[in-house]
Amino acid sequence: MSILYSLVAVVVLVLLALLGASAGLEGFFGVFVPYAAIVIFIVGFVRKIVLWGKSPVPFRIPTTSGQQKSLPWIKQNKLDNPSSKAGVVGRMLLEVLCFRSLFKNSKAEVLPGPKLVYGSDKILWAGALLFHWAFLIITVRHLRFFLDPVPGLIGVLDLADGFFQLTIPALYISTILFTGSLLYLLGRRLFNPQVRYISQMADYFPLFMLLGVAISGIWMRHLGKVDIVGIKQLGVGIISFSPVVPEDVGAAFYVHVFLVAILFAYFPFSKLMHLGGVFMSPTRNLANTNRMERHINPWNPDLKCHTYLEWQEEFRAEVEQAGYEIEEEK
Repeated sequence: MSILYSLVAVVVLVLLALLGASAGLEGFFGVFVPYAAIVIFIVGFVRKIVLWGKSPVPFRIPTTSGQQKSLPWIKQNKLDNPSSKAGVVGRMLLEVLCFRSLFKNSKAEVLPGPKLVYGSDKILWAGALLFHWAFLIITVRHLRFFLDPVPGLIGVLDLADGFFQLTIPALYISTILFTGSLLYLLGRRLFNPQVRYISQMADYFPLFMLLGVAISGIWMRHLGKVDIVGIKQLGVGIISFSPVVPEDVGAAFYVHVFLVAILFAYFPFSKLMHLGGVFMSPTRNLANTNRMERHINPWNPDLKCHTYLEWQEEFRAEVEQAGYEIEEEK
């Protein structure tokens, strides 16, 4: 049912945008909703990071998967078991940019016999990596609609992304990779029994939302007709706080903007917040120095020690009354 509810929710959002555009509410969906989404995103993102930052971390619990620093003649794995800040930075860079931990992920499968077999799951790693990198490229590429003049780096990225010129207008490589990897991640949740069993609405809803964003974007670029100049004028106006709603820009544009805005507003309250959470995780951002120095929990209460001799004196009468003798230490 989680799949159905998520799909219905996205369809309802699409219909709301279509009805709003046809009812003359272009200003609401093109200006008010994006502004509201940006405010919710910034406030929610900052609030979540602050809450995570205030959370006590009483123990040093870095995830380790390699040899830690030990004797001089034993080679340390400085990335999987870092003992210095430089090692932690290198580990975080590989984690954020290359999904190193996911690359080492394995899957279990029961074969006839029965026989449990463990194997590599590099397809999941490749799909997740392509999805995130394509999403980043698309996001950066869209900055040309909000900046005037457009920075040269964004122009170069746009040319490189549409290098193959498969269609007119050019079909971007990032569009193919983003849509294909998104369909793979969605299909994995739909057709893998183990993954489908643990998937909830919070897992399906962002995938359907992103798929709706991708489809509406592809429709505007390759199938429908939109006023690019008007869209650029609106984007620059939103950034400069002087938005001008374009005329006859097409209903697909408002569907696209509305879905993106809802995704932005939903972001800080969803699993998508792993974008910021990965930097706050003590399993990733701490060096493993447990054998090099003693770490004392700063939140430990200041308790008075109760020695055995003090216990003897406190309960001497009760112990002797019960018929036991207390052996005095000499």
